[in-house]
Amino acid sequence: MPGDAVRSTLYLEPALHQALRIKAASSNRSMSEIVNDALRAALREDEEDLAAFAERAGEQPLSYEAFLAQLKADGTL
Repeated sequence: MPGDAVRSTLYLEPALHQALRIKAASSNRSMSEIVNDALRAALREDEEDLAAFAERAGEQPLSYEAFLAQLKADGTL
């Protein structure tokens, strides 16, 4: 673990804690490494979602009814 790591207390559900301990032991990684990787992945996913929203900001909204009508017209529905 890098020397600039910050110590934090997390409260995990017992089953999640057990799964994390088993995964850490079986993969020869620390629980901290696994949690840090999972947090990075979740934050990257959020970043991708926000970028997708920004990319589509100029699009006109489509109502559910209009979407169904479009599917019907395309022969999908």
